[in-house]
Amino acid sequence: MIEAVKFWNEPNNKSHWNFDIDQDWKIFSDMVKLAAIAAKAEKPDITRVLGGISPIDPGFVQHLKGLGTLENLNAVAVHGFPLDWNLWNINEWPAKINEIRAVTDLPIWVTEVGVSTFGAEEVQEFGFRRTAELLTGLVDRVHWYSLYDLPQAWGATTRHREAEGSSYYRHFYMGLLHEDGTPKLALKHFSDYTPEFGICQWFHFEDHRLEQAVDWLRKLGVKRLRTGLSWADSLRPGADQWFDKMMKALDEFDLTITFCFTPEEKGIEAHHTSPPHVIEEYADFCARMMRRYA
Repeated sequence: MIEAVKFWNEPNNKSHWNFDIDQDWKIFSDMVKLAAIAAKAEKPDITRVLGGISPIDPGFVQHLKGLGTLENLNAVAVHGFPLDWNLWNINEWPAKINEIRAVTDLPIWVTEVGVSTFGAEEVQEFGFRRTAELLTGLVDRVHWYSLYDLPQAWGATTRHREAEGSSYYRHFYMGLLHEDGTPKLALKHFSDYTPEFGICQWFHFEDHRLEQAVDWLRKLGVKRLRTGLSWADSLRPGADQWFDKMMKALDEFDLTITFCFTPEEKGIEAHHTSPPHVIEEYADFCARMMRRYA
């Protein structure tokens, strides 16, 4: 069951939105406003969430608020990875949440937080337990990123790849499970925090891990799952069949669905991070997914 929809993912991060093209986020703001209205028209009571910001930046939220972006939204999402990519201490989580609370009255969701095992599994084990201690009860939703490691053959959704050094390779080790499905040290602690703690697991087009993922989510007692429906994937042959299969398999969970990724042929630049030529087409995609699944 879809309980919430998110509009885009990490819009203030160049790996997900090209703000060289959209320098003041005006295109992004107008696109989200239209999409939120379209989703609300299809299902008025659906929770509508600003795509999780990374870095956590109150100035960015203030800027979007000034553009009117938040008017038809019900929550603001943030992402944080202090042990891997962010330049702040893990114990600063409450302060980071309060920075956003100071600039918006909307509820705050943490829709991605995680720790890579790139250096050692013990780092993730510590990081998960400390994160749970800090965030449980502090925000309305927490989604741990992620259940599975990203397969090495797939590549991380980023514009910079190997130029990022270890920052790039950390993307591949964020799971509680290795790529082959074997558990890591932190996994044994996760069910101590469910069902309050959710999972964020992105599923690629025709992802072979779907059924096994559902089995693991059940074992761990997960009730809240965040995943995505890709606008870019929606134009592939067989897209509706794959989306139907995925959404049917995940129907037992309380779903937060992220609508993101520009089809190359729809972008100002031929890239999934590009603002679209026609922002109404993104809203149309969101409305179509709402009609089909919500």
